[in-house]
Amino acid sequence: MPQITNEIAYLVLIVGLMVIPRVLQRWRIPAPLTSFAFGMGAGVFLAGFSHDATLALLATLGISSLFLFAGLEIDIADLARGKWPLLGHLVVRSATLGGAAWLAIDLFGFSWQAAVLLALALLTPSTGFILETLSALGLSEEERYWVTIKAVGGELLALLVLFVVLQSSSMERLAWSSGALAAMIVGLPLLFVLLGRVIAPHAPGSEFSLLVMVGLIASYLTYQLGVYYLVGAFLAGFIARLLRRRMPMLASDTNLRAIQLFASFFVPFYFFYKGMSVPAGALTLEALQIGAALTLAVLPLRVGALWLQRRFIRGESARGSLRVATALTPTLIFTLVLATILRERFQIPDSLYGALLFYAAVSTVLPSLLLGKPLDFDPTMPPREAPLPTAAATLDATSGERG
Repeated sequence: MPQITNEIAYLVLIVGLMVIPRVLQRWRIPAPLTSFAFGMGAGVFLAGFSHDATLALLATLGISSLFLFAGLEIDIADLARGKWPLLGHLVVRSATLGGAAWLAIDLFGFSWQAAVLLALALLTPSTGFILETLSALGLSEEERYWVTIKAVGGELLALLVLFVVLQSSSMERLAWSSGALAAMIVGLPLLFVLLGRVIAPHAPGSEFSLLVMVGLIASYLTYQLGVYYLVGAFLAGFIARLLRRRMPMLASDTNLRAIQLFASFFVPFYFFYKGMSVPAGALTLEALQIGAALTLAVLPLRVGALWLQRRFIRGESARGSLRVATALTPTLIFTLVLATILRERFQIPDSLYGALLFYAAVSTVLPSLLLGKPLDFDPTMPPREAPLPTAAATLDATSGERG
């Protein structure tokens, strides 16, 4: 293919992913779903493009920067403020994960690793997406706070379980990987401090570049450990956040905003790239039927369990409990990542892979349908009317939450 054709193709792709998904949001179609659908269409007509190295790099930058931002958004003080309800929520979440995994083993004969990953794919809220859409759902300040910490707590639990499951092929591998992850936890703060002393004083404004660089390095390291890019990126962002008092410019409001905008540009490429790799077997009537069955069985249980938990344990109103439970339903990014892992490493049927995509799409659209406002995945949105009492409030002052 001539070079000029490649350049035009990339320009058309950039314009299409930046403009068309945003236009379709007025009909309450989340932009990531539009990008994914574009990728599926491109996979049919441009099959060879799915192996393009440049597109793969853009997709990696998208998922890595999104989880880097997710780690930066965690505020330990906010988690501590709601620690007891959060711990109760995580206990319930652990029990439901165990129950769902047991059903997958008993009814469908999955290995325990595949069963746990399937349970995570179905039950883990997609925190990055949820936090970016909070301002469009009309929740009160207190409701947004609880959605935030429950989504963050759920994602922290999911990442820990994901790491253990993917490294559980042997005790030796789990021990070695745990040691490597512990070394990263110790080494990343030292690297940030070193860069902050050696480079940052002589290159004002370089903190953003250093943060992205360390995030990509951490992503690559955890990918080599076999636990995907998102774990390392999340860890780098979280550590940078913990260093905020010692290195205020590293996780400053300006840098948070910059990472947010950086992620908003590259994330569509991730969905587009993943859409191109959807197999034909995932687009069958069988996949649709399985997906509909999963959706009808799982989503009401997820919403109902959280509604009961908040209604009768927390004593909230029926309406408020339903709003919080509904806002936590989207699983888009986590389901897509785990469905890909299940397909590549555990060879799940294409029909089940397609069913998980259907479930992710419905769970992602549900809040806009029930709460009555269109979803928006645009991190460049204007300031919210009522800032969250969380880490996201630092972004609201200039601009959105952060399974």
